Amino acid sequence: MKQIGVTGGIGSGKSTICGIFRLLGAPVYEADAEAKKLQDENQDIKKGLINLFGPSIYFENGKLDRKKLAGFIFSDKSLLKEVNELVHPVVHAHYEHWLTVNGRAPYIIYEAAILFESGFYKDMEEIILVTAPEKTRIARVVSRDKLTYEQVKNRIQNQWPEEEKRKLADYIIENNNSNLVIPQVVELDKRFKNNGKIR
Repeated sequence: MKQIGVTGGIGSGKSTICGIFRLLGAPVYEADAEAKKLQDENQDIKKGLINLFGPSIYFENGKLDRKKLAGFIFSDKSLLKEVNELVHPVVHAHYEHWLTVNGRAPYIIYEAAILFESGFYKDMEEIILVTAPEKTRIARVVSRDKLTYEQVKNRIQNQWPEEEKRKLADYIIENNNSNLVIPQVVELDKRFKNNGKIR
């Protein structure tokens, strides 16, 4: 079983690409979505976040106040690092368990926005970078998440530059509203199932 990493900057369209892989039969682990669930449910993470930010970081119903957390970590890289160091090991352990359940597939997809930044890309056999022009990405996120231009730009600046990601990626999917993405994904699916490789 091959472990294929999928990453890309905010608004690049990773979820769309992973949805196509899922339709083609590949198990997909969405690290960002799972991290959000674990931030609400895992006691070790909850204790750590309360120690860092105080009890008000969680609502009375036990759910994380994500807007408040974002306000802290996207303006302070040291806090972002501390939160990542708290969350990543728990997500990694959760993923390892998920692998035991989905290990019979020819390949699996591990999707994470900060695959490179976390260092977890080293555990992947091959990596797909989903990319789109920055203006397109910002417009998508402003529309989707109701954030301001400045808020999205700030989040982009907390991720690795696109040029650095391109150097480490095995495959690049252009999701720029000009190139059709489905044929790009179908071609990769064939290669992964046949143990082939294209550059």
